[in-house]
Amino acid sequence: MSASRARLRPLRATLFALLTTALAATLTLHPDAPPAEAAEAAPATFTHPGVTVSKPQLDFARSKVLSGAQPWKTAYDRMAASKYADLNRTPRPRAVVECGSYSNPNLGCTDEREDAIAAYTQALMWYVTRDARHAVKAIQLMDAWSAVIRDHTNSNAPLQTGWAGSSWAKAAEIVKHTYTGGWANEGRFATVLRDVYLPEIINGSHFNGNWELTMMEAAVGISVVLEDRASYDKAMAKFRTRTAAYVYLASDGPLPKTVPGQNLDTRDKIVRYWQNQSTFVTGLTQETCRDLTHTGYGISSISHVAETSRIQGQDLYGTDVGERLRHALGFQAKYERGEPVPGWLCGGSLHLGLGPVTEVGHNALHNRLGFAMTHTQALTERTRPSGTDNLFVAWETLTHGDNPA
Repeated sequence: MSASRARLRPLRATLFALLTTALAATLTLHPDAPPAEAAEAAPATFTHPGVTVSKPQLDFARSKVLSGAQPWKTAYDRMAASKYADLNRTPRPRAVVECGSYSNPNLGCTDEREDAIAAYTQALMWYVTRDARHAVKAIQLMDAWSAVIRDHTNSNAPLQTGWAGSSWAKAAEIVKHTYTGGWANEGRFATVLRDVYLPEIINGSHFNGNWELTMMEAAVGISVVLEDRASYDKAMAKFRTRTAAYVYLASDGPLPKTVPGQNLDTRDKIVRYWQNQSTFVTGLTQETCRDLTHTGYGISSISHVAETSRIQGQDLYGTDVGERLRHALGFQAKYERGEPVPGWLCGGSLHLGLGPVTEVGHNALHNRLGFAMTHTQALTERTRPSGTDNLFVAWETLTHGDNPA
């Protein structure tokens, strides 16, 4: 062997070791790592307005309202007649919002959520009417809270922050990117979103699934407002993991998927977490046997994040997220419409009340992608125009009903 070839052997060995280590690091993901397709979720350039509703969607809705077309005109009329569209509304901000379990105590919880919905409502009113007073009112509501709010406390603080934060983000996106009259304190509002809201929600929750889904909805929305790619990626990864653990598909295997860190490592633990439901079928959610109202919160947040992701250039409707959303909607809608509950499901009894949560998913999956969604479509059309749950869902017949944009 030549001397030069002998000298190359240690170098080759070293390079091989380095490559092997790098490959192992790539393949051995941390259990909390996002799915490969979600690892780089944030767009290179964010689209605005781009939280749940886009400018083309707003333009479509506006054109339908102005032409008197249904169901959009009736949906708009319902919104315009609501307390949230009142130009005389007085904001009620607090430095510390304290929310216990089921909002007991309720120290600013309802005020914050409803002022946030009002800001979003006023932003939609501005967009449809071009009456600057509504944009000014939305700004007044956001400014009042950004001048005061410093913390959320007590057991429901993460959920409260998620509920309010999701509406604040939608309102801010529309006003910031469509109103040309100026928003002097926009930077202060952004700072509050970054320093008060985002830290409370970005690390997720191991409580019932609707909590983390709503928290990630707000975190994704706030990340779009702030153009914060790192937070967007982190929130989207947690969202993907939680969605897979919230809605069961037969392809998951004999047991539902779980979230790393929850210690759901036995069948008995999983059954207890799934409200003592031991038979798992496609479309069942982790909270179906609790009640359909909380289930609706989770389904709504799944649809909102999927819609935001689509606007931002990564269409999750074509992934397992869309499949889980489609089956969750259909499963819940079937019983919400009155189909008898079989004995194997939740002991043969369900607590109904899904809420105004079907429009976004129905439009994306049925109208855009062409899936037959018989139960979801029938429930959607029966409950139009959908209003608000007074928590974080509002006016989705107007913004997403049969909207091709």
